[in-house]
Amino acid sequence: MSVEHYVQLVIDFVRAQHAWAAPVVFVLAFLESIVFFSLLIPAWSALVGIGALMGASGISFWPVWIAGAVGAALGDWVSYWIGYRFKASIATVWPLSRRPDLLPRGHRFMSRWGMPGIFIGRFFGPLRASVPLIAGIAEMPYWSFQLANFTSAFVWAWMLLMFGDFGFGLLAGLIRTYF
Repeated sequence: MSVEHYVQLVIDFVRAQHAWAAPVVFVLAFLESIVFFSLLIPAWSALVGIGALMGASGISFWPVWIAGAVGAALGDWVSYWIGYRFKASIATVWPLSRRPDLLPRGHRFMSRWGMPGIFIGRFFGPLRASVPLIAGIAEMPYWSFQLANFTSAFVWAWMLLMFGDFGFGLLAGLIRTYF
């Protein structure tokens, strides 16, 4: 089965079971933000799809938004902890072992951007989970990391959910207008 099929199953489940919207979004955002898991679970498309459901189905925005933001922030915290705990030895683990250039590039990115790099990295798929890992390896100060982590998580979750809601509303309006 394709990834799109699984994404659609998740969206269909939330459509049928509104009460599960926040827990599902929490888990998706959490897994999307953990280094290595994020490569296997492309949750952003499901989050956008759930955002599209929210306006049309009456699912409350606030609990879903908070669940997504907290899930993403906790996932990044886990990635930070993994980097802090295992340091450079993490380079021997797949997929980093196959791409030895990634950690040095990540270090350069963090050296250049610092705290704003955590915020920026949240919005770019390949960087999303690796930037917190590198912040941990580089021993970025914990509270500086968490400030950027939680701030960016709330903005990221809002953007994904609102993009789905706005995109769905825009598409529905175009369909009504032209068809």
